[in-house]
Formats: sequence, structure tokens, C-alpha cells
Amino acid sequence: MAAECSKSKCAILFAKIKELNNDVWPIVYSPNYNITFFGMEKLHPFDSTKWGNVFQYLQDSNMISKDTVVCPTEISKEQLLEFHTERYISSLNWSSKVAVITEVPPVACLPNFVVQRRLLSKLRLQTSGTIIAARLALLRQWSINLGGGFHHCSSNKGGGFCAYADISGALKTLKTEGLINSALIIDLDAHQGNGHQKDFKDTDWVHTLDVYNGSIYPGDYKAKEMRNLLAIELRSFTADEKYLDKVSNGLDRIFSVMGQSFPDIIAYNAGTDCMVGDPLGQLSISPQGIIRRDEMVFRLARERKIPIFMVLSGGYQPQTAQVIADSILNLKGQGLITREPNL
Repeated sequence: MAAECSKSKCAILFAKIKELNNDVWPIVYSPNYNITFFGMEKLHPFDSTKWGNVFQYLQDSNMISKDTVVCPTEISKEQLLEFHTERYISSLNWSSKVAVITEVPPVACLPNFVVQRRLLSKLRLQTSGTIIAARLALLRQWSINLGGGFHHCSSNKGGGFCAYADISGALKTLKTEGLINSALIIDLDAHQGNGHQKDFKDTDWVHTLDVYNGSIYPGDYKAKEMRNLLAIELRSFTADEKYLDKVSNGLDRIFSVMGQSFPDIIAYNAGTDCMVGDPLGQLSISPQGIIRRDEMVFRLARERKIPIFMVLSGGYQPQTAQVIADSILNLKGQGLITREPNL
């Protein structure tokens, strides 16, 4: 009965998305994405206001406003249990568990209701944003969630600041509802996407291309046993020319493996922690290299008429938000994303 109720809610949400005015961009964002946590967020290198900064840069460029983006509501526990185990979701009621996942030890000392309100609710909101973005992509051919990309979280385990498996959740939701039969994950964050690799380890309907620094976290060799995974490991400090060549070749190879069976949707995890100077990614990609990378992925999807949704994932420098915004503006300038439906 609970599953039927949840499907009904999803159907209602999908209907509401269909009714969106064409003036609205298929871009998902809420001001409540940003995390302020009594200053504790500064103990982790993650820029917890990156999402709001990206929105502000795009707004300052007159591309979007609060009235022309889609604002999500927080995902419910019932919906989370469709792609997480009960045991894992219950474990988040312990602040000590959340402290390990977010890599901010002082969180363990806080009452859990504070942790839920000031931290986990923000991540649940972004998770909802990813699921909505996936739906939008099916309707409008592309979408961007200005958040999400929690690719270290699987159905039963979080880590690396990833408490909810938003990418897995979005794809599983669409598959359960019969909206897709196949999917491709393109994960270009600097870190291995071990969460969704575990979730889809033994499935045939999800292929994954993961290009990452093989010398850093998480080094999850079990996750690399995923059936339809093309993993391309880079050396630290790889720069633009080699990186873009590896990504291009990887895209060619993954589509060669799939043959004529194009996926019904692409989930693009567009982490910017590969940018030169990032303390965690330890790669040397220039801002222009990231812009070229995103253009390459979107051009492939749009030319092959495959719906694509993009999530922001990692990126740990103050200038990261500007680079993301510049990349989105470039996609618009190249005509790869438009406000009008089905173009």
C-alpha cells in the first residue's frame, strides 16, 4: 500500500512538472540547498554555499531568476525507502553516524534534531531536486539540478559527504514507474562514483562511464566489479589535453559497448573537483577545460536526442561556482540548452 501511495504522489508531481510554463527553465534550485551549520561546515573543505553562488552568478547574467527555475520540496522518508534500506535511513538518527558520513567530527556532539534540520534536510532537498531534474529531462530533453551528485552513497551506506543516493534514486524511480528501460551514468567527478556502482553492480539496464583520479578516495575495488562499468583511472595532476582525450575516448567506448541501443536517459555527474588547485581532486584541469568537457557531454546527448540531467557533485574551491556558472552559460551560448521545450 505504501508503494502505491508513493507512486501516486510521484504521478501527481510528474503531472505538475508537465504543467510548467514554458518561461521556466528546466533548472532545479532552492535557496535552502545551502548549508549553514554554526560554522562547522567550514571544517570540511566542501563549499556549503556553492549551490547558491552558482544560482547568483546565473541570475546576475540575466539567464534565470527565482521565478524561472523549479523549486523542489524535501523528499519524504517513504520515498527515500524506495532506494535505501530501512536500517540505513534509521542510522541517520544518530549524530555520530552523520559525523562519519559528512567527515565533520563535531557533528557527533550535536542533538540529532539539529543535525536533521540544519544538515540532512538540505541534502534531502537536493536529492528531491535530482529526481525532479530526471523527470524534467524526459519532458524537456535536458535539465540541471544546481545541487546533488552524492555519488559515494549507496542504498545501505553513506560517505564522503554523501548521505543520500540521489543519482541511484532518480534512475530507480524512473525505472520503477516504467518511464525508462535503460540509463547511462557519466561520472566525471574527480572521485570514483562507488555509491551508484554498488547500487547497479548486478543490473543490465545501467551502464556507467567513470573517469576519475585512481590515487585518491575512495579506492573502492569491490564497486569496480559493476557489470556494465567502464572505469578510466587518471594519475594525479593530469591536465586538459590528456583529460579531454580520455573523456572523449571513454564516451566513444561506452557507446560502442551499447551499440545501437541508446540509453533512455543520461545522468551526468559533473563534478568540478578535477579543477587545478582542488585540494581533494588533485587533478589539473583548467576552468576552460571543464567548460569544454561539459560541452562535449551535452553535445553528444543533444545530437543523439538522449535526455540528459546534470548534477553538480564535488568542487572545493571558492572559484568553483563561477566556473560552473560559466559552463552553463556556454551551454546556452552554444544552443545546447534552451528554455523552449524539445529543442
